[in-house]
Amino acid sequence: LTLNELDIGDYRTFFKLTPPLRSEDDRVAMVEALAEGLIDVVGSFHTPQDEEEKRLPFEEAASGAVGLETLLPAAMQLHHAGHLTLPALWRALALNPARLLGLDAGRLAPGAPADLVLFDPDTPFVLDRATLRSKSKNTPYDLRRLQGRVLATWVGGREVYRREAP
Repeated sequence: LTLNELDIGDYRTFFKLTPPLRSEDDRVAMVEALAEGLIDVVGSFHTPQDEEEKRLPFEEAASGAVGLETLLPAAMQLHHAGHLTLPALWRALALNPARLLGLDAGRLAPGAPADLVLFDPDTPFVLDRATLRSKSKNTPYDLRRLQGRVLATWVGGREVYRREAP
């Protein structure tokens, strides 16, 4: 929803993803469908690949990239560009996926699991793949300026991540 086929540039394999990047017209149509409620869910398709699997010619390289750590900042690009409201974004990222999967999650309510993310929605940062916690570091967002840095995460009320001070 934030990248298109032109981002592939010189066929850098970090941009070989599943599904593959499409035209800008296709990307815009998907964003419009999300904004209009025709698309209910946005997911990361978190499929990081071993560095060696990405050090091959583009056609031979494995498809995939880190998605869990980049989903929120990437999705926040849609909000900051004026394409989606924050409530629409939260529905697509949390509420709707939980509802469709029959999970008691994705919402703030008494008795619901305390699965929370604390993030800074506005302060820009440059994503450096070396700082990713995933074992694999391949991401098309490496060295891109983003907003929506995650500061802390709780799962079931237990803190599982806190960003270290720079």
